[in-house]
Amino acid sequence: QVQLVESGGGLVQAGGSLRLSCAASGRTSTISSIGWYRQVPGKQRNFIAAVSRDAYINYDESVKGRFTVSRDAAKNTVYLQMNSLKADDTAVYYCMAQTSTDTAWGQGTQVTVAS
Repeated sequence: QVQLVESGGGLVQAGGSLRLSCAASGRTSTISSIGWYRQVPGKQRNFIAAVSRDAYINYDESVKGRFTVSRDAAKNTVYLQMNSLKADDTAVYYCMAQTSTDTAWGQGTQVTVAS
C-alpha cells in the first residue's frame, strides 16, 4: 500500500503563491500516476494535475498556466506550485496516487485565498 501526507496549505492573498508537497511512503514503486485534486464543501472532488511514471503531465484547464506539478522521484515527493491564486482556488487539496490495484489519498490540506 501507499501512504500520502500533504503539507504546505494555508492562507494567502489573491494573486499570491503557495507550494504544496505530498510525501509518499510504502510501496512507492507501484505508483503509476500521482497528482492533486481539490474539493470545496458540498461539491465533488475535482482533478487538478497529475504526473505519470514516465513524466507525462496533465492539467485541468482551470489551472493551466498558473499551477505547476512536479515530482522528485528520489524523495518520493510531488509538488504543486500554485501562482496567481484566486478566491475560487479556495478548497481542501488532496494528493492522490494510483497504482495497478488501488488508489491512495492523503488527508488533505486547506488552501484559503483571501480576496
